[in-house]
Amino acid sequence: RRKDEDDRSPEGWVLPEDPLEIRGPTFLMHPSDPTPLCVTYDSTRRRLVTTRVAGSPTINLRTGVGEGKFLSCDEYGLVAADREARGPQEEWTPVILPDGMIAFMNVYEKYLGVDEVAGGALQLRGDSEEVGFRERFWVKIQHKYKQEVNAEEKKKKEGAVGDAKIDEAATKKRYGAVLKAAKKEGRLSEALLDRRAKLKSDGFC
Repeated sequence: RRKDEDDRSPEGWVLPEDPLEIRGPTFLMHPSDPTPLCVTYDSTRRRLVTTRVAGSPTINLRTGVGEGKFLSCDEYGLVAADREARGPQEEWTPVILPDGMIAFMNVYEKYLGVDEVAGGALQLRGDSEEVGFRERFWVKIQHKYKQEVNAEEKKKKEGAVGDAKIDEAATKKRYGAVLKAAKKEGRLSEALLDRRAKLKSDGFC
């Protein structure tokens, strides 16, 4: 599986496994019966693009390049794609479900869903209290964004390990002199216990 992931084209479309991977061009599809739906406000581009504020768990859904309008939802659940700027009503929190599908929660803690109106027409609403069939979407992102997030997480982990090694080395160096002084003062055992607590390791005692 890992080899398949590595060999996949960066421009290929994949399912996100982490909300942080939802960035850049994004397809939202609903498994409606008998014909699945693609969420779109632009008949020529047929896509929404997601953007994310750094450090925020929420994303913004924006119509395709050219229009660039943000998807919003007001307190009554009315969804529109006509906002030029983003604010609280344009924020969506992706919730990845156990089967890989995704629900989108708005600032009012309600979910985006597909609703059938008079005449059989379908529209988006944002007032669902729970996640059911109407509120579940398949989401596709480009593989390069999945790789980007994986690389960021790897750097964070490596940085944390590197910092821990530096701290441990500094603690060992500092306690070398402390142990010598403690031995002269007749309190070596106490100093060793203190060092063990600092290093969080039994290998040095």
